[in-house]
Amino acid sequence: MYASHATRPHDSIARIEAFAVRPRWLFVRIETAQGAVGWGEATLEGHVESVMGAIDAARDRLIGQDPDRIEDAWQLLYRLGFYRGGPVLMSAISGIDQALWDIKGRKLGVPVH
Repeated sequence: MYASHATRPHDSIARIEAFAVRPRWLFVRIETAQGAVGWGEATLEGHVESVMGAIDAARDRLIGQDPDRIEDAWQLLYRLGFYRGGPVLMSAISGIDQALWDIKGRKLGVPVH
């Protein structure tokens, strides 16, 4: 049985962090106002700082947004990106997208593959 959107309390994206892990990894952590946490991976070999900059720009657009509206978040980030479709922006969007799906999967108690 699925809970309707009307019966669930509203949640929002409260925090987005990027973690560079040597030698080449970049991970995204998103936390909601209700404490749900999701992780994504945004590695772009040799361009960690650039992707972190794109994640920083995305943060301003996503804080306060509904974490369940993943497709809306993806479209917002893609359409407002100056270098639309480039590897830096797409790596940032990918990590954020994965983290949001991780949150959704954890909330529903199902794996995300």
